[in-house]
Amino acid sequence: MLTRNTSDVIVVGAGVVGAACAYYAARAGLTVTVLDRGPVAGGTTGAGEGNLLVSDKEPGPELELALLSLELWRELADGLPDRIEYEPKGGLVIASDQAGLAALRDFATRQGGAGVTAHEIPADRLHDLEPHLTSGLAGGFHYPQDAQVMPALAAAHLLRSGGGRIRPHLGEEVTEVITGASGEVRGVRTANGEFHAPYVVNAAGTWGGELARRAGVELPVLPRRGFVLVTEPLPRVVRHKVYAADYIADVASGSAALQTSPVVEGTPAGPVLIGASRERVGFDRTLSTEALRRLAAGATALFPVLAGVRVMRTYAGFRPYLPDHLPAIGPDPRVPGLLHACGHEGAGIGLAPATGLLIARWLTHGQLPMNTEPFRPERFDPVP
Repeated sequence: MLTRNTSDVIVVGAGVVGAACAYYAARAGLTVTVLDRGPVAGGTTGAGEGNLLVSDKEPGPELELALLSLELWRELADGLPDRIEYEPKGGLVIASDQAGLAALRDFATRQGGAGVTAHEIPADRLHDLEPHLTSGLAGGFHYPQDAQVMPALAAAHLLRSGGGRIRPHLGEEVTEVITGASGEVRGVRTANGEFHAPYVVNAAGTWGGELARRAGVELPVLPRRGFVLVTEPLPRVVRHKVYAADYIADVASGSAALQTSPVVEGTPAGPVLIGASRERVGFDRTLSTEALRRLAAGATALFPVLAGVRVMRTYAGFRPYLPDHLPAIGPDPRVPGLLHACGHEGAGIGLAPATGLLIARWLTHGQLPMNTEPFRPERFDPVP
């Protein structure tokens, strides 16, 4: 029976966001205990495609976070060569008609003022970027900053790169956040005993709302289910992350109903990944044949060559959704010593390094690299 395990900070969650928090905290000289009720990347991270995107983000705080993260991902890829399958392949957003292309043009213009690079691709040049793309499209925009990593590998290698300062404890579910007489964090309790630290970071992803409640506060994180189809290994049929313009609207939507928009991308290993669907059905993992049918139809409409390709498997994951589509990042004034790093929805892999850096800066009282006011965890509290 474990009675005491002391560190500078406890990170709850061994997905890519928790791993990034642990990594940057360790780099800052702190000792870190990482707890997860399952394995590394056993939740949302393990079901993710590994997208590092700016192409789908409106100018604002999330885009600022994404741009910072892209810089940090490039640094991590240089330090962990080939280990995380970092691929700066770029994104291609396509429009089926002139109205859609005009909307993309306006969107890209606004993004350009915030630091995003986007190049308009006329219809007759789309095949230069994607030879197997369907004909008859109106045009699109190429985003060279978009990239991809293998998310489970990234989480594992971030945890392994802590210079001995990171102590993972897997299969340990946090049942209680321990607080002192004044309500300040003292550590956490699991079925096997207690872990002590003056700070606890809630990086529990889709279960971040439940962990917050175990600390005595409310954070309205909800699961948003999505499916991915994985094809048999192929030659490089799809060179970029390619998606239709309506994907951007689906990302920003708050609807609980099933939404699908074609998202297709190749991988270094050969399989093509096909998404994307979104719906709020709780933690129901039931296979939705309607969602899979829509995904397959959308992919073959974009890339007719995929019509004869076998799908080897499909899997579901749950995006940690917050009502305003922004993550909760930073200290919670309601419980001194509690910090949150969750609610990133489908962008957690892309936003992980910047989130980890911000958490580490808070823990070490360093200067923050950006305005974090929009990510305040208590912003959902009722106005008195």
